[in-house]
Amino acid sequence: MAVYTKVDDQTLSAFLSRYDVGKATSFKGIAEGVENSNYLLETTKARYILTLYEKRANPDELPYFLNMMEHLAEGGIPTPLPIHDKAGKALQILAGRPACLISFLSGVSVHHPSENQCAALGGMLADMHKVGQSFDESRPNDLSLAGWKDLAAKTEARADEVKAGLADEIRAEIAALDAAWPTGLPTGTIHADLFPDNVLFTGDTITGVIDFYFGCTDMLAYDIAVCINSWCFDENHQFLPGHAKRLMEMYDAHRPLTPVEVDALPLLCRGAALRFLLTRLYDWQNPVEGAVVTPKNPLDYLKRLKFHQQIRDAAGYVV
Repeated sequence: MAVYTKVDDQTLSAFLSRYDVGKATSFKGIAEGVENSNYLLETTKARYILTLYEKRANPDELPYFLNMMEHLAEGGIPTPLPIHDKAGKALQILAGRPACLISFLSGVSVHHPSENQCAALGGMLADMHKVGQSFDESRPNDLSLAGWKDLAAKTEARADEVKAGLADEIRAEIAALDAAWPTGLPTGTIHADLFPDNVLFTGDTITGVIDFYFGCTDMLAYDIAVCINSWCFDENHQFLPGHAKRLMEMYDAHRPLTPVEVDALPLLCRGAALRFLLTRLYDWQNPVEGAVVTPKNPLDYLKRLKFHQQIRDAAGYVV
């Protein structure tokens, strides 16, 4: 989450008049994440999150994300619900941006997840994948191989300003993944961006899963690879095998992994690391003027990519 587009009091009041949610008593930006503008809104009736979708979001795809959230919530996954206005609409226009008011979920995100919290994540992720099997809409993952190639082309000219030789490393990794990227794995609806700041906890219990705006149809095990990258390394980018073991054990307990999924994990982890390296590199090179957000260091994911390149099979993640 982040803040790029400012909303003044009069604009907010006019917007809220479309809803039966009461009057605003508090309204403040949330300076986390990198994609959309987000505000915490308190009214005389309840708390909400107001999201304005920025330029990277395709307005035509927003109904998919909102429908996905509603489907998962109806299936028992703790996701926020889009709030419909008095005319029954969830998707709006605010300050020149597509916007949506969504329900507020209690809990806090954790910066340094514990093994128990990784276990909770694994079980919840498997349950989410099972519920997603009955979601009848689909969306391609535009940040898979083709998207990585596009980002690499856009960032190549200045990549070596971040680290000497980075452009060559990215080019070589894309070639390697292009030649070996797995096919035929179980697919379905995935989150595709399930970082710790997108999961809310009370103690070791998950109370919310948020920010579904990279949701898509892809290999289910790719979601596990994203989580291994984002949950199973410490602040010094050292791998935490206990975290990965608990995450995968509990995922497997809720939805047994197939042998081909297990075999593909090292490649999927490399792909996920490259994805976040490239999106961070692009944001590093193209900061949004006036945004209340700090671009994240792309080299964090180069370090993780290099770790995954040394893993020969999935057993390397749990020992």
